Amino acid sequence: MTGAIKETNFNFPGQVGFYKGKVRDVYMFDKTIAVVATDRISAFDVVLPKPIPFKGQVLNQIAAKFLKATADIVPNWVTANPDPNVTIGKKCEPFKVEMVIRGYLAGHAAREYAAGKRIICGVPLPDGLRENDKLPQPIITPTTKADEGHDEDISREDILRKGIVSEADYLVLEKYTHALFERGSQMAAEKGLILVDTKYEFGKYEGEIYLIDEIHTPDSSRYFYAEGYEANQKAGLPQKQLSKEFVRQWLISHGFQGKEGQEVPDMPFSFVEEISDRYIELYEKITGEKFIKANTQNLEQRIEEAVLEELKG
Repeated sequence: MTGAIKETNFNFPGQVGFYKGKVRDVYMFDKTIAVVATDRISAFDVVLPKPIPFKGQVLNQIAAKFLKATADIVPNWVTANPDPNVTIGKKCEPFKVEMVIRGYLAGHAAREYAAGKRIICGVPLPDGLRENDKLPQPIITPTTKADEGHDEDISREDILRKGIVSEADYLVLEKYTHALFERGSQMAAEKGLILVDTKYEFGKYEGEIYLIDEIHTPDSSRYFYAEGYEANQKAGLPQKQLSKEFVRQWLISHGFQGKEGQEVPDMPFSFVEEISDRYIELYEKITGEKFIKANTQNLEQRIEEAVLEELKG
């Protein structure tokens, strides 16, 4: 197996804090953060035991590309990408919601719909939809941003009623979310893909709203291949997709959905390699560029030196 990075434990000069997310290790400074995209993988809000080679590089480089390509729509937090696994940027105060937007009935929404729900996050859905059908128009189905455990579905009304986000700010988040999804959908279509659903996170820096975290990656988004979509829907066949959903389906088939009392099944190395290959496939498909595997020898040292060099500047 190629080297993969499961976690980092650096101690940088001027560091004032550290946060370990499901996938990212975040090093905090006075007005800056350095984010290391590790090779951890999570599903059902649980971090799986084995890291996936090159996954962090894939996520970091796709996010960098899309953040640059959407900077005319909304300012984002990034100031530098000094290493294939590292992004450095503004230390924003995150909003406590994730803006999930869906153009198709898939994944979690499809499971809720199949269970009989016709209102998801306060948004009514018509009867008669089938899994993976295109929705009449894209819908925003927000979730709370949990520091630990599961993110929870929440409606726009509850977000405003509970004062999680002010109405003025939420209107801006909605506007940005729709505009980003439209741009992401256009860019996907140019590469023969359909952007099915995705999520965006936002924060504030010196009073201004910024797009933070990653966007349009296989961890935050679901893609279908455009070719064959209509035929598969007519025939009631599953869609060929590039996303993390195949990992979730593998876990479900092995009796795990992140519920209490369930044990995470052990992923064989052959499946770990398959996941790595799928992430690289998505990178090449969505960017239209050949994926260049970074040197994974002395991976932690490479990352640490890149961050130190950037902090000096």
